[in-house]
Amino acid sequence: MRDLFFIAFLGLFFLMGFKRPFLLVAAYAYIDIVSPQRLSYVLLNSIPISALAFLLAAGAWLLVDDKKDCRFSIRQGLMLMLLGYCGYTTMTADFPVEALTKWDWVWKAMVFAIFLPLTLRTKLRIEALALFMVLCASTIIINGGMKTALAGGGYGVLNLMVTDNSGMYEGSTISTIAIAIIPLIWWLARHGTVFPPGDWRVRLFAVALIGACLLIPIGTETRTGLVCIVLLCGLVLMRSKKRFLYGPLLAFAALLTIPFLPASFTDRMSTIENHQGDESASTRVAVWMWTLDYVKQHPGGGGFDNYLANSFTYKVPAAISEFGRSEARIVTDKGRAYHSAYFEMLGEQGYFGFFLWSLIHLISLARTEAIRRRYARDTTPANAWIAPLALALQQGHLVYLLGALFIGIAYQPFVFMLLSLHIGLDTYLARRRRAQAQPPMLARATA
Repeated sequence: MRDLFFIAFLGLFFLMGFKRPFLLVAAYAYIDIVSPQRLSYVLLNSIPISALAFLLAAGAWLLVDDKKDCRFSIRQGLMLMLLGYCGYTTMTADFPVEALTKWDWVWKAMVFAIFLPLTLRTKLRIEALALFMVLCASTIIINGGMKTALAGGGYGVLNLMVTDNSGMYEGSTISTIAIAIIPLIWWLARHGTVFPPGDWRVRLFAVALIGACLLIPIGTETRTGLVCIVLLCGLVLMRSKKRFLYGPLLAFAALLTIPFLPASFTDRMSTIENHQGDESASTRVAVWMWTLDYVKQHPGGGGFDNYLANSFTYKVPAAISEFGRSEARIVTDKGRAYHSAYFEMLGEQGYFGFFLWSLIHLISLARTEAIRRRYARDTTPANAWIAPLALALQQGHLVYLLGALFIGIAYQPFVFMLLSLHIGLDTYLARRRRAQAQPPMLARATA
């Protein structure tokens, strides 16, 4: 029954896309984020729905979409260079079979991210993509938030609709993304036009969804989610005019919630202060040190999943006994994942790939800040939404960059879509400024 529902839903989506081609882009975003084929039992697994959605979206853009003044941005060019370099390192990878498996989904995510800004030619499309990204992620977040509120959770225990703990359904990943989209949720509630702006029902849903986002790190018991919450609170207070009022209130509210948190959650969060006493954290540090040594000898990187070559021995302090003594345990491990997007990119793509990846993110942050400053005092109805959206994207991006320090999500498709949203906003505003700067007669002639 579930399979039939998904097929009917996607079929209707595709049919609507023939009338409104941008819906085909939204359909691909839905498939990439929610992965309905993983929720299906049999039928969807036998249909290449992701490839079908992309071909329909790209075909509709080529045939019917307006491509006037359509140019690649510098960031799209950098993404294209990174894609080509990833292809090269895949052909020369230390582990060719494993590298090809990862390449199979990475290139699709990057190609779509390069293509996506070309379709974001209007404010409505930019808003629609942001809305679809939020709603698609919320299908996982609401499910996890409700289970946490009703029954608690646990590290690696909370079931997010699928048993496969990977992609958006992995605990640390969904925790990071859940916190990163909170500014975007609030922007949609205040400035969105797809739903009535300022409507109490929209605001109520936004508040409830933000609550679910905050519950995800509790339900998954991920330390990454907790540090992301702390960073987001700091970013919000930094921009608030009443930070000296809201700051103590937030701290007080956090203290009030502690007695209601699961004991397993507070025990796990306490390991943040002393990471050396936690085997998982000690393993990460050992992998990072191995990666730095590896790239010194292989500056071009080792291709996807080259972490399989690592092997190291490290010490983990044992629990203090009843006699007050603590002896270190010697642990030997190998083939451990990077647990960091930064080291993932450095180890797999070397210095050049890491440089390209970092430059894409740095330019995006710089451009959103430039947009925010340019439109910060523009309160006209036509422009009042721009600075808040730039700020929401910037805050969400910074949350991702912090979370990415502790989880290997360098190629996460959702994040690439977020980068495309950055680029789409930037190029849309640039086109609008050029149109406004044209003489009236020329503007009418080129309209």
